Amino acid sequence: VEEIYCDFEDPRRYKEAAALCPKVLAATPRIIKPGEEGYLKLIERSGVAGVLVRNLAALDYYQRSSLRQVGDFSLNIANPLSAQLLSEHSSLERMTISYDLNISQVLELLASTPPSWLELTLHQHMPMFHMEHCVFCTFMSPGTDYRNCGRPCEKHVVHLRDRVGQLHRLSADVGCRNTLFNGRAQTGARYLPALLAQGLRHFRVELLAESRSEAEHSLRLYQELLRGQCSSAALQEELEVVEKLGVTEGTLRA
Repeated sequence: VEEIYCDFEDPRRYKEAAALCPKVLAATPRIIKPGEEGYLKLIERSGVAGVLVRNLAALDYYQRSSLRQVGDFSLNIANPLSAQLLSEHSSLERMTISYDLNISQVLELLASTPPSWLELTLHQHMPMFHMEHCVFCTFMSPGTDYRNCGRPCEKHVVHLRDRVGQLHRLSADVGCRNTLFNGRAQTGARYLPALLAQGLRHFRVELLAESRSEAEHSLRLYQELLRGQCSSAALQEELEVVEKLGVTEGTLRA
């Protein structure tokens, strides 16, 4: 494990994480509004090794920082032009490939872009949408905002149930915005040989609410997969994950 990305609701926790591990990179909030740069300053002063940059506001803020920087999928690296633009005009070490691409499009991007620029999320609970509306405040508190809601998001775990009964995890961030994550994890493990053949070497395993033993088990299986000691089919069966790369088979398909 080369790096650990941490995404905390309370940015003050990054200081504790940095003290425990020198590999920690802190994820910025998904959205930064005017006047919210203080969140980025808290991260900068926490002692972390770097940041996972999720928006252009954070990209601009950290241009003047010595912290290592990796771009997240929300910067929309979907073609060689966007990759080249950010590579030449930012301080990003790498950029995460857009989730809108299917495997064919990912391989095309790797063929026309230096693979060392790129990172791919191989395993994740897909973030399905991010919203300004706070479900915790609306339904679990008589308050109207963070000043009087009592912060139920810090005390309760909330899932939304879909029409087929699947539970999806809801999470609040420091700006009281909510993200809904797919309750079932997905993997692109089957495509690993093709990705390696195209030169890609940076892969992310993204965990959501797994226990310590579950996280260790998942990481061990992916390490075995990378070493050729585990098949993608065996990994998929063992972890009970969906075989999929990105959001769909390709929202940008011609």
